[in-house]
Amino acid sequence: MLAEYGPFFIQLGLAIVLAFAFLKGAALLGPSRPNRIKQMPYESGMDPIGTARTRYSVKFYLVAMIFIVFDVEVVFLYPWAASFERFLDAGVGLEVLGVVTIFVIILAVGLVYDIKKGGLEFD
Repeated sequence: MLAEYGPFFIQLGLAIVLAFAFLKGAALLGPSRPNRIKQMPYESGMDPIGTARTRYSVKFYLVAMIFIVFDVEVVFLYPWAASFERFLDAGVGLEVLGVVTIFVIILAVGLVYDIKKGGLEFD
């Protein structure tokens, strides 16, 4: 039973060994010219101001979640739009159109609610 997994473990071991070998080879053979600017946390030429552990506003996370929700919902609409003609040929086009219309209305209500609550306003 374990003999069946032998090639997998050999390939996994080879991949790990090669990854470490390439990283070490690049570190040993690559150029190394450290200076004061390269040792700074930012290489933009600007001195860092404040701490690196500043907290983000909760609004940033809310906007990110709203983006993910609407992005996933749009991904659901693409296959429907691509196959709508087949639904029409099968005779269920109006039923599917009704379901998708309800889906889009629910999304629109959610978006209006979010706008009313000020979820997309930046101060």
